[in-house]
Amino acid sequence: MSALTVQDVTKSYGTTPVLTGVDLHVPTGTTTALLGPSGCGKTTLLRIVAGFDDPDSGTVELGGQVVAGGGRGVPARRRGIGFVPQEGGLFPHLSVAANVTFGLPRRRRSDRALVAELLALVGLDAALAGRSPHQLSGGQQQRVALARALAPRPSLVLLDEPFSSLDASLREETRRAVSDALAATGATALLVTHDQSEALSMADQVAVLRGGRLVQLADPRTLYRRPRDLDVATFVGEAVVLDADVRDGRAHCELGTLALEQPCPDGPASVLLRPEQLRLTAPAEGAPAARVSGVDFFGHDARVRLELSSGRTVSARLEGAALPTTGDVVSIEVRGAALPFPAPGIPGAEADGPDRPIGSALAAG
Repeated sequence: MSALTVQDVTKSYGTTPVLTGVDLHVPTGTTTALLGPSGCGKTTLLRIVAGFDDPDSGTVELGGQVVAGGGRGVPARRRGIGFVPQEGGLFPHLSVAANVTFGLPRRRRSDRALVAELLALVGLDAALAGRSPHQLSGGQQQRVALARALAPRPSLVLLDEPFSSLDASLREETRRAVSDALAATGATALLVTHDQSEALSMADQVAVLRGGRLVQLADPRTLYRRPRDLDVATFVGEAVVLDADVRDGRAHCELGTLALEQPCPDGPASVLLRPEQLRLTAPAEGAPAARVSGVDFFGHDARVRLELSSGRTVSARLEGAALPTTGDVVSIEVRGAALPFPAPGIPGAEADGPDRPIGSALAAG
């Protein structure tokens, strides 16, 4: 397996810029998720890495070799890259075994032991080898597609939203099987997704794209707990964002006086909390109060929607037992510290603003 390095890659279609100077490094044997909304450029970047498109400028290196840009170009078929598309892309007229071994030399395609080994790697029984793709579930088809991608021992595996067509329970099961297979082979992988939970649970690092730019690259915990800006914060998970006045290192807001996760200049700011930081108690004098406007029950936990005295609505994430009911009045207690984002124009705000260099973002978070 090989490391992937993307340097200052740009791409436009006509007069529309899609990628504007993307830098990305995927270390050997790790999985990086490209996360972002539709149209942010993540699929275009994947296609450039795969060799399906060429960058307008910048370079792509695989294992230290330039495979795109800089006046050089290695055809897609010679890059040693395994590709898993959204729908699996299996050949309907071939058996599972023939699909898995399709990219191998002809002499190895009849190796039943190899087929069984590859199917076991992705959590499938060797008895499926003789079946046709239409006889498999969607999750099984995706695992076969991964086995096919891993069979030639590629230098890099690319996964283009491979679970998007699966239902929730099958998606989780397939995701675990794919993660286990990638880990077992020590594969270097690049996963494109718009699913935040998928990126956070599968990847060693997450690259957030917005408007053709890489705005933050971090491990999942850092990304969730220390997002670079409020746009990233609200994209990678549910967020409680409140207006605040920062004085002497503490934020004064609707939910009381909050400790801060990091230093912030005095003045107006927005503060970020996660719903799991809010705890609900019986009404207490002097404590921030809210009315329960709804409860979304998920079994293991629940989202409780709360209307504050200002009319603002926030959410708390609670365990599934002993939940309040709609219409209840409760007090809110905040656990842990809030992450501050100074208002534009406040001295020091530029350090955390959207144009802050990526290196600074990583150093801080």
